[in-house]
Amino acid sequence: MSRESPVRGGRTVRARAVLSGRVQGVGFRFFAEEWAERLGVGGYARNLPDGRLEVVAEGPEEAVRDFLEAVRRGPRSAVVTGVELHWEQPLGERYFRIRYS
Repeated sequence: MSRESPVRGGRTVRARAVLSGRVQGVGFRFFAEEWAERLGVGGYARNLPDGRLEVVAEGPEEAVRDFLEAVRRGPRSAVVTGVELHWEQPLGERYFRIRYS
């Protein structure tokens, strides 16, 4: 089932990406939050106990793909060496937040 979104048009999608490399302690969650707000996607970013970073983005497909492109680069001081990407059913998340657990 696809839903049309009034922001940027297109069907609503949800992606979960787990990033490895130097992705903690470099402002990555705040970088992700800034890009999500800029692109109008919901979801979250959180550090994982094993040193990786998890980001979830939900919204118009084009916006989510643009968000994923941005987090693959990361902030200036980050080094992304791997990305595990999974597409999921949208849950209706409209706001992006930083999670601390």
